[in-house]
Amino acid sequence: MIDSEVVRALMRRKSIRKYKPDMPSDEVIGAVVRAGMQAPFASQLYSVVLSKDRKRNAFGAPLQFVVCADCHKLRLFMRERGWGLVSNDLTMLLFAVQDASYMAQNMVIAAESLGMGSCYLGGALGVAAHLKKQLGLPGKVFPFVMLAMGYPAEDPPVRPRYPIDFVLFEGKYPRLGRKEVRRAMEAMDAYYLETGYYRNLNAKIRLEKGRRETFTYDDYTWTEHISRKWGQWHPDIGEQLKQLDACGFNLTEKKRKRNKKNRK
Repeated sequence: MIDSEVVRALMRRKSIRKYKPDMPSDEVIGAVVRAGMQAPFASQLYSVVLSKDRKRNAFGAPLQFVVCADCHKLRLFMRERGWGLVSNDLTMLLFAVQDASYMAQNMVIAAESLGMGSCYLGGALGVAAHLKKQLGLPGKVFPFVMLAMGYPAEDPPVRPRYPIDFVLFEGKYPRLGRKEVRRAMEAMDAYYLETGYYRNLNAKIRLEKGRRETFTYDDYTWTEHISRKWGQWHPDIGEQLKQLDACGFNLTEKKRKRNKKNRK
C-alpha cells in the first residue's frame, strides 16, 4: 500500500473510549477546529458546540464537540443581502449533513495527527430536541453528531473493514452473490470472534419480536450485531421527523403547508 504521513494517520485511527485527564490547550483545540473548517463544503453549513465538562462528557473525555448541520447562519447573511431562503428543507438538510460530516472527519484526523484520540457518538440524532434546548440552538440547526476527544489512555487495535473489492466498483455496481457477501462477512467477523470483542463489552443486543436467542458470545459477531440493530430499531420514521421538526426542519407535506400558510 502506498504510504504517507496522512495515510498513516487515517489507517491507525480507531475509536477511543478511555482518556487521560490532560486538557488539550486552546491552541490545540483551535488547530483541530480550524482543520475541520478547511474541509470541502457546499455552503459552510456547519457549527460546533464544545463542552469541557468531563463529568457530562461521554467516557469522561476532556472535550466533547456537537457538530451541527447549520442552515441558520446562511439565512442571516442572506437576509443582509435582501434574500430569503426558499430552498426546501430536505435539500438544505442533506447539504448541511455533508458539510458537518466533512468537518467532523477533518477534526478527527487533525486530532489523530496531534496525538489525540476520538470517538463518534451517533446518539445525537435521537435526542436532537433535548440538545436544542440544552445548547440553545436556533431554528434550522440540527445536532448531527457528537464527538468525544482527548489524549488516549488506551491503545486498542484497529478494527477491520470490508475487503476493498466489496466497496470499490469500477464502471457500475455489480451483482453481489452469496459468495461475495459471505467472504465480506467473514472478513469482518473473524476479528470480533478472535478478540472476544462483544464478550468483553457484554454488548449483545437483546432480541425482540419473539425471536429466540441462539447465539452465545462464542459465535456472536459484528454482522449479527449490526443485523440486530437495523433489523429491530427505528422502524417508524415519525420519531426522527419529530426531532428534525423540533430543530426547524419541516419535511412532511402537512408541516410545509402549515408553514407556508403562516408566512403569508
